[in-house]
Amino acid sequence: MKKLFVYLSNYKKECILSPLFKFIEASFELLVPLVIAAIIDTGIANKDTGYIIRMCLLLVLLGIIGLVSAITAQYYAAKASVGFAKNLRHALFGHIQSLSYTEIDTLGTSTMITRMTSDINQVQSGVNLTLRLLLRSPLVVFGAMIMAFTINVKAALVFVVTIPVLSVIVFGIMIVCIPLYKKVQAALDKVLLITRENLTGVRVIRAFGTEQEETDKFVEHNQALTNIQKFTGRISALLNPLTYVIINIAIVILIKIGAIQVYDGIISQGMVIALYNYMSQILVELIKLANLIINITKSAACANRISAVLDIKPSLEYKDTAPEKRQAQYSVEFRDVSLRYKNNSEPSLDNLSFTVKKGETVGIIGGTGSGKSSLVNMIPRFYDAENGEVLIDGVNVKDYPLEELREKIGIVPQKAVLFKGTVRDNISWGKNDATDEEIFNALETAQAKSVIESKSGDLDYVIDQGGKNLSGGQRQRLTIARALVRKPEILILDDSASALDFATDAALRKAIREIDNSPTVFIVSQRTSSIQYADKIIVLDDGMIAGMGTHDELLEKCDVYREIYNSQFKKEADVNG
Repeated sequence: MKKLFVYLSNYKKECILSPLFKFIEASFELLVPLVIAAIIDTGIANKDTGYIIRMCLLLVLLGIIGLVSAITAQYYAAKASVGFAKNLRHALFGHIQSLSYTEIDTLGTSTMITRMTSDINQVQSGVNLTLRLLLRSPLVVFGAMIMAFTINVKAALVFVVTIPVLSVIVFGIMIVCIPLYKKVQAALDKVLLITRENLTGVRVIRAFGTEQEETDKFVEHNQALTNIQKFTGRISALLNPLTYVIINIAIVILIKIGAIQVYDGIISQGMVIALYNYMSQILVELIKLANLIINITKSAACANRISAVLDIKPSLEYKDTAPEKRQAQYSVEFRDVSLRYKNNSEPSLDNLSFTVKKGETVGIIGGTGSGKSSLVNMIPRFYDAENGEVLIDGVNVKDYPLEELREKIGIVPQKAVLFKGTVRDNISWGKNDATDEEIFNALETAQAKSVIESKSGDLDYVIDQGGKNLSGGQRQRLTIARALVRKPEILILDDSASALDFATDAALRKAIREIDNSPTVFIVSQRTSSIQYADKIIVLDDGMIAGMGTHDELLEKCDVYREIYNSQFKKEADVNG
């Protein structure tokens, strides 16, 4: 958690002023019982109305000073905590952006969202409360006890006994509740996970008619959350009754001792009232302090989870300087490349070697899990090779600055991801300064121009989050246009035409071949029809190259390719027939 304090470094002034003004507020608050005692002992006893009015005005002044101090302290605490959360959120988001696919896969999306939202909010709340109360509560507790000794030593001994007993009760309940609160948080995480899965997978749930099963599962986990919350609530609910019993017993003893000493003329009635007020202040502040410590404990746990993410070192190291340009024979080259995902015992790709000339089209095909996506994901360096080298224009991808490497490549991932915004906004992700003409040209190549022209607003047509107001094929074509608008040297289509019909797929491939800048194209597909006209086809089987060559060569020599082709040929023939 200490590592996160660096994000408070810009708010040193606020971190000093907020506790300082709370100290001022608490100091003036400790004077209030003495003023009340003076009103009783002098003003009321002597029936001095003028004195009473002056003392009441003094109480109002103390109240105003306390209010101003409290508001000022709250302002500085809020400014520091909100600024801290802003800096931390920026740092965490930037760090997550620097992580490779390996770390992101390990962490999981839901974990990162939780760290960015609820965990940072909890830490922000902890910083705010710490700045306001960590100094104030102990000051009031010990200050009230010291003030009691200035009034009467014998009566103050009640405070000496009461404060430790109250502390044992308050902090004992707190110690018991802290692990229970962690269990509550874990149970809440399960409920949130089920809720998230049901909301994102609602179509699947309804398609299979499992609404009742999912409802029962939700009820079960929600009931478990309710039970642990009730149990925790019952224990924490003991705090107020027990503390009030102790404090009232102490007040009874205090009043009895005070009454005897008043009768003996040792202290005045006003002093007894002052002692009573100090006892009440101690009760309130101890409960505040207990709640503060519980909140700090929660915040510390959240801060540790955030620190754990920030401590993750990106597995990919990036160069800052561009490599020297070379006259390379090949656009892309794999040299004995192997890839093993983290925590996997078996390699996903093993000893891949092949070359691709500039402007060539390469088809990649194989069974499910054969490593097709893994292969193309190594070109833009989403993953690094465990062994071997991946070269672009004769230079190892590890020697490129990340921005320069990604500028060379346009990639269309398996899942067509679109963002909420206009068509223009989404296509401009590929090139920030793209003109409308360039966008329309990219849309035309991607066979999406007619789709957009049929929508109201053309390029200003608003796409819903995730492209939910578009069909699967329309989303795929727009993501292809997004990659094409930057006119990349290397274009990677990772099974990105699976939702397109055969005619549109063929038209798309033809349009890509006719692009002016003639990019090197990698087409990952399950369809042999999508890659049969490629200059080179790579057949993968269990992470290894089972065959490589043209369509005709593979039909003759590669059993895996022939089996895939024959299994699909009848289906395609049936569709066309």
